[in-house]
Amino acid sequence: MSHLDPLPPLRDVIATHGLSAKKSLGQNFLLDLNLTAKIARQAGDLTNCDVLEIGPGPGGLTRGLLASGARKVLAIEKDARCLPALQEIAEVYSNRLEILSGDALEIDPLQHLTPPIRVAANLPYNVGTELLIRWLTPAQWPPYWESLTLMFQREVAERIVAQPGGKAYGRLSVLAQWRTDARIVLSLPPGAFTPPPKVASTVVHVTALPAPRWPADPEILSRVVATAFNQRRKMLRAALKGLAPDIEDRLTAAGIKPTERAEQVSIEAFCALARSFKL
Repeated sequence: MSHLDPLPPLRDVIATHGLSAKKSLGQNFLLDLNLTAKIARQAGDLTNCDVLEIGPGPGGLTRGLLASGARKVLAIEKDARCLPALQEIAEVYSNRLEILSGDALEIDPLQHLTPPIRVAANLPYNVGTELLIRWLTPAQWPPYWESLTLMFQREVAERIVAQPGGKAYGRLSVLAQWRTDARIVLSLPPGAFTPPPKVASTVVHVTALPAPRWPADPEILSRVVATAFNQRRKMLRAALKGLAPDIEDRLTAAGIKPTERAEQVSIEAFCALARSFKL
């Protein structure tokens, strides 16, 4: 991958700029440019897309996205130490890389992006799940993004794609699969990173559907699902009793046995239950 631009290998970039990964920022740098290029390819054809990248660090994935032909990359980086390295990339890819210094949880990227928009990131571990939930629960659907290509700890990735009946199935599974197609596309061992994390990492590709798979009010569905999984060991008639005095009747009407637990309930059935609260 490094032959595609005149920039030095990432190990040299890190050494030049003194970029030791900070645990407080959830940083684990991926230094193999062949791997970052492979992740970029999982995002699909980027030639007519703007790409949002969160936490680019020294810019390995950034370089992969630009080399893959992204129309523009908007990189949001909280660690000011990384900005000089990213600026060096911007100088090579003139007018195609915009760098914003700040916290991705506090920045609205839309004023810097032009549709179609895709998101691709090796997300910092400490904010990855929160960012994903924000992207999955916008005020309006379809969202501003067409797809998300994101790296998570393997446990989080497995929760995103989990099916009913297993321990990994939960609120994140429902939120993701209700109105997206989500699939695991790549797994990376701890040794691919500096420093190596304690767990394996997995890339998930999420494609927005034009409409939810089944009708439901997003806020009601989110509340019902959160309540159900907050007490996942309890039968639903007990876990959800605070939502309505006639919860057993509502569960039965939705095709759910009141004695079932949350992990046994399909997304379609959760949507049917959520609709009962609109009556």
